[in-house]
Amino acid sequence: MDVIKTQQISLRPIEKVIVHPLVLLSIVDNYNRVAKDTRKRVIGVLLGTSFKGTVDVTNSYAVPFEEDEKDPSIWFLDHNYHESMFSMFKRINAKEHVVGWYSTGPKLREIDLDIHRLFHNYVPNPVLVIIDVQPKELGIPTKAYYDVEEVKEDITLVVKITPFSPANSSETLA
Repeated sequence: MDVIKTQQISLRPIEKVIVHPLVLLSIVDNYNRVAKDTRKRVIGVLLGTSFKGTVDVTNSYAVPFEEDEKDPSIWFLDHNYHESMFSMFKRINAKEHVVGWYSTGPKLREIDLDIHRLFHNYVPNPVLVIIDVQPKELGIPTKAYYDVEEVKEDITLVVKITPFSPANSSETLA
């Protein structure tokens, strides 16, 4: 995996996620082309930088994704497409790295943890940004998430996706 070898991203905990407007426009455009008027969602890769606990999402691209409507545990994400796209993006802007992934919402789904684990192959601390393409309220239609590992009393490891706390003003638009 060339993608992971080319990145030098800090393992410092993420405190803030900044999503640039171009990213939101790109995601909504992808949704309108692929999944408008359907129950499908679109998924893609978030590119940007991570420095001193702040993830700055400056670019994105869609990745072909399918999930079975009857059995959500069956899904396909095109890794080869992702690696080809990242290689091309890297030639254009060497400073941008994979910082996480996005999904059109409006909420988390059961398989999102599996997809999130997959992105650990590309970045140590991936963020998940869910964009509500049909918001019912005013405001920024995004929610940012990260994963938390907890060790229970019986020494089992539990990993869950947790939203950033709004008190930390964790997700903003640039």
